[in-house]
Amino acid sequence: MAEVRFLPPAAKYLKKIKDKRLKALYQEAVDRIREDHTVGEEKMGDLEGIYGYDIYYNKTNYELAYTVEYEGDKIIVVIMAGTRENFYEALKRYMKA
Repeated sequence: MAEVRFLPPAAKYLKKIKDKRLKALYQEAVDRIREDHTVGEEKMGDLEGIYGYDIYYNKTNYELAYTVEYEGDKIIVVIMAGTRENFYEALKRYMKA
């Protein structure tokens, strides 16, 4: 299975989650991505090369953005996690910085 690394925006968001069920859903998503990185939707345009994974919980859409790097073995890099609202705008700002 692939190694997973969390960049600061994703690590910070995931650490702040108090709801155990939501935290478990994010963990399930990361586990699925580790098994097969193509389960997420590959983005186009400004975010080419980044995958998005949707999580629906409590009538809210959450997102997980990640990319795949190859350094010998496959490494999944989780860039950002959060609610769908303004998610991709924040992701674009982070990627430009």
